[in-house]
Amino acid sequence: MTPSAWFALALCLITVVVLARDLIAPATMMVGGAVALLLAGVLTPVEAFAGFGNPAPITVAALYILARGVEKTGLLNPLVYGLLGGTRQGRWSLLRLLLPAALASALLNNTPIIAMLIPVVLTWCERHERSPSLYLLPLSFAVVLGGVGTTIGTSTNLVVSGLLEAEGMAPFGLFEISPLGIPVLAVGLVVLIVTAPLLLPDRAPVRGQLEKSLREFVVFMDVVPEGPLVGRSIEEAGLRNLKGVFLAQVERDGEVLVPVSPSTQLRAEDRLCFAGQVDQIVDIQALKGLRSTEQHQMGHFDTARHAFFEAVIGPASPLVGRTLKEVEFRSRYQAAVVAIHRSGERVDAKPGDVRLRVGDTLLTLADPDFRTRWRDRNDFLLVAPMQGTPPGVTRKGWIVGMVAVAIVAVAGSGLLPILQAALAGVAILLFAGVLTAGEARDSVDLDVVLVIAASFAYGLAIEKTGLAAALAHGIGEGLGGLGPRGVLLGVVVATVVLTELVTNNAAAALMFPVGLAAAHEFGLDPRAFAVAVAVAASCSFLTPIGYQTNTMVYGPGGYRFGDYFRLGFPLTLAMITSIVIGLPLLWGW
Repeated sequence: MTPSAWFALALCLITVVVLARDLIAPATMMVGGAVALLLAGVLTPVEAFAGFGNPAPITVAALYILARGVEKTGLLNPLVYGLLGGTRQGRWSLLRLLLPAALASALLNNTPIIAMLIPVVLTWCERHERSPSLYLLPLSFAVVLGGVGTTIGTSTNLVVSGLLEAEGMAPFGLFEISPLGIPVLAVGLVVLIVTAPLLLPDRAPVRGQLEKSLREFVVFMDVVPEGPLVGRSIEEAGLRNLKGVFLAQVERDGEVLVPVSPSTQLRAEDRLCFAGQVDQIVDIQALKGLRSTEQHQMGHFDTARHAFFEAVIGPASPLVGRTLKEVEFRSRYQAAVVAIHRSGERVDAKPGDVRLRVGDTLLTLADPDFRTRWRDRNDFLLVAPMQGTPPGVTRKGWIVGMVAVAIVAVAGSGLLPILQAALAGVAILLFAGVLTAGEARDSVDLDVVLVIAASFAYGLAIEKTGLAAALAHGIGEGLGGLGPRGVLLGVVVATVVLTELVTNNAAAALMFPVGLAAAHEFGLDPRAFAVAVAVAASCSFLTPIGYQTNTMVYGPGGYRFGDYFRLGFPLTLAMITSIVIGLPLLWGW
């Protein structure tokens, strides 16, 4: 290989390691990599930043705005809540949830779909005493599968479509991926509905059995000096038989009292540790004679004028790796964190001292506008209110529905390219007052757009330096003896592994030129390999950090890391098998 090819390979490996270990934000790494290719002379300025003029990132931004319109008007909430039903359980209710969510994901960005459906599913599960852990992870996987049904279903499809266009070939048509995407979706849904009830643990809270509580939080409260609880026993103070909550321990003068006897008398400045279901822990804040250990943060909050929210921390959040004290959470977010939930278990420490991780769920007390302010930012993947009935469709919901249908009809019929159709839809939403300009701007995930735009530089460098041809030749040497399907299997497996390590868009950009080189070397259809890379890069099922929607359900579902592999492994095998068997048949090899 040439020195330029070795440089491109080294940069790709560095990018994979950095993104896999979350050392630098994906957008920063990808844009920095494009600049490095420019400075090294591998690419010209026009080549390094060609992605910023490609239709793909602009189309993705437009679809984010459309999805925000759907979320704001609550267009899907009554549909999904009604389809879940109220009496039947198990696989039937799972099918009624996954099918409409997957179909919606074929037309809309799946991240906003998950954001608006999580509160609906949690409310439904609470009312019917079912475990959210049996629904939320299959829901995330279903919307990912639904995204491969059309070109606009996921940003990864649009990235590959843009890369095709950059190669001088026609971009994907709206339904060009569908002949493969729909069978993959169908097989995936069958696997989910059959295996999810068997493989996912039921961590739902059972009334009266706190040891089986799904999602436990810990709140520390201090006994107020000269308050009504001083001198009273635990039982006299009404702390013995709290519904859904138990007094786990008492800290007094550096000594920890465990277990706590009903006759233990409370003293001033005793620190009480309560554990239990999150909704009941909220009620602890109202007990007279107790104050939160985070009182310095919660000073002027009034629960009558403020609300509790669950906020899930994402990979791009500035909170990752820092404590609430270090980021001055109270002043920065105008909210107070009263408890933290992590990997299906409570965090037994003061919230202000906990070093936060991706997927942590914060129980936050804030004003009612907290969700509006932060739901479209990178700080949190999900901000959901603790209580409330799922909202109905607003009076402008029909406008959003008509726009979505029109985009599909116009782009599908070929009257307008996908980009023009999506931008026309955004213009209608703005002129009709469904969204304000500020809401449209905030709904666009700029980091995703930057990653997509910068990824084109990687793809071009891999192809231009001959690295793609070398990697394709290596795949052929190893699996070429199995015929065309063996080469396809190598490309698909490599893409699947890569998409679990880095972002799906970056994985698509890195593997696209390899797939095309493999197709040319063995005389196969390059568009078929492009479809295979798009579908494989979109399907991330093995880890909670492989895809945004997986991270979003991590905390609310009370999942642990192994739950993703347990359910995702058979789904990944089914997806790989469907591609390797179906693609040659559909493209006439």
